[in-house]
Amino acid sequence: MAPVKVRATQTFPGPAWSELGRVEIAPADAPGPDVDVLVVMNEPVDLALYPALRLIANYSVGYDRIDVAAAHERGVAVTNTPGVLDGATADLAMALMLAARRGVATGDRLVRAGGWSGFVPGREVSGATLGIVGLGRIGSAVARRAAGFDMQVLPVRRSAGDLDDVLRAADIVTLHVPLSAETRGLISRERLALLKDGATLVNTARGGIVDEQALVDELVSGRITAGLDVFAHEARVPPALLDLPNVVLTPHIGSDTIETRGAMTRVVVDNVLAFVRGEALPNPV
Repeated sequence: MAPVKVRATQTFPGPAWSELGRVEIAPADAPGPDVDVLVVMNEPVDLALYPALRLIANYSVGYDRIDVAAAHERGVAVTNTPGVLDGATADLAMALMLAARRGVATGDRLVRAGGWSGFVPGREVSGATLGIVGLGRIGSAVARRAAGFDMQVLPVRRSAGDLDDVLRAADIVTLHVPLSAETRGLISRERLALLKDGATLVNTARGGIVDEQALVDELVSGRITAGLDVFAHEARVPPALLDLPNVVLTPHIGSDTIETRGAMTRVVVDNVLAFVRGEALPNPV
């Protein structure tokens, strides 16, 4: 069997990475006529640049920027990294709830500026009604954490639960659905208007799930608060959000812990090694 050439768009963290041996590092848009395996972080792949490509190993659970249908049509397999980032992403969702509701970032800025008094009181997380849109692995992990805060959980699954009713009833709404044709713009301007005054929206899923301009308008009005880890056009963040005290912003760090990133690399490497050995892929998309 001919040697398998592996290219990655970056070096990924954790000890498992070294098991791949020699890996070429180059951007995804650089021609790779002899590349068999391409490791990316949810990046677009122009298949015309990779005539020999047989596997796209995605270092992410989400793959909305990869044309999976086109890859399959070309006979290129695609894998992802499910299961290992659920806890870290759920932890961040809870952190954003707490930060947005209790004014953690605002209080931090106040103290750093030499202030102490004048802090605007926040709202409770304990005992709040939590709407979870998408009760998959991550949404379920959030629900388990919410139990520790005595929260009433209102889940919305694809097959059950009325989204509009949940938006009206919840004190906090957290989003945990993948970005697809079905979910793009799911939280529309009309649905944002259903949120009660003082409600909090948390998004650690994908920015495109929400009508971003409508969300900006709601936040500028001061009617609601938000904790946002994702944005519609990353790495661009709407400028109107940058100085608002009622929104907490993070740079898409849902899985960004040392432990989780290393575990994701382990999954990627296992998929690549399975391909090299001619075995079934552990995590096909």
